[in-house]
Amino acid sequence: MNSLKGLYAITDSTLMPDDDTLLCQVEDAILGGAQIIQYRDKSNDKGKRLRQASALNSLCEHHQRYFIINDDIELAFSCGASGVHLGQSDGSLSDAKSRLSANAIIGVTCHDSLSLAQKAEKQGASYVAFGAFFRSQTKPHAIPAPLTLLQEARQQLSSPIVAIGGITVDNAHQVIAAGADMVAVVHSLFTAPSVTQQAQAFADVFK
Repeated sequence: MNSLKGLYAITDSTLMPDDDTLLCQVEDAILGGAQIIQYRDKSNDKGKRLRQASALNSLCEHHQRYFIINDDIELAFSCGASGVHLGQSDGSLSDAKSRLSANAIIGVTCHDSLSLAQKAEKQGASYVAFGAFFRSQTKPHAIPAPLTLLQEARQQLSSPIVAIGGITVDNAHQVIAAGADMVAVVHSLFTAPSVTQQAQAFADVFK
């Protein structure tokens, strides 16, 4: 598998309303250079979520990409995902560590807080995520985070850092230069006319 670096693509159930669209769009993103895929579906349809997550996990295994489940430790366990991404109210790192494999990837949302990231790192998080750095369509009311936060985090943390929130091909270089190892993207990637070409453009920013 690859290191935790590069384009981190997050699915959207509105943009990908059916299984075929979801799988095709995600594969296009992988072919363009996405290194990590996160499945994000907030619905209560457990059957659909397990079906889609299992299919995506197989796809990511085929392409040797990390597959992360948003907010649901049990779903990550059930589909055999690489790991889980936890918000501040989505279960604890210790719960995830005890339920998932020893080498599972566990990421933690830290919003605009360096102290939350330091706490997550001490508890064994695989990576920390900060944002929103720009206006986000997925979370329009997210607390703004300054680019200086990434600079401070880079100096004080050893964990890989994800930047999220309104990131586009045009502004991604700003968060990468400030210290981000990964850029997490939803709309700017999956609404593009060619998801593959857009993923390639994001991947090129890291070169």
